[in-house]
Amino acid sequence: MYANDRASKDLGMRILEVRPGYAKLAMLVREDMLNGHASCHGGLIFSLADSAFAFSCNSHGGVVVAAAASIDFLAPAQGGDELTAVAVERWRSRRNGVYEVTVANQRGDTIALFRGRSHQIREHQA
Repeated sequence: MYANDRASKDLGMRILEVRPGYAKLAMLVREDMLNGHASCHGGLIFSLADSAFAFSCNSHGGVVVAAAASIDFLAPAQGGDELTAVAVERWRSRRNGVYEVTVANQRGDTIALFRGRSHQIREHQA
């Protein structure tokens, strides 16, 4: 899946670990990711969390997409910060799942909490 994920790769996201129901990704906040307040654009923090969510919910082998997602921004990320997103499966049925993602900086400060709901559209990748 990562091989075909241009968005995650172009944003510099790196997969640190994936196992069933779990994914851990990292991303360096580059200068071109900063908003007008000189902090990381919230959409890019969301993208990191969303990618961790995607790898976590697709870790069981089916083709799974997001049905809903929300994020709470708790603290800003700055240029040069190394962000880590950890996605954990909280509940899963045959076709649906609920996942929580914590995004933290290199000091371990939690900067965002993301919650996503997944829906499986196919049993296996075509």
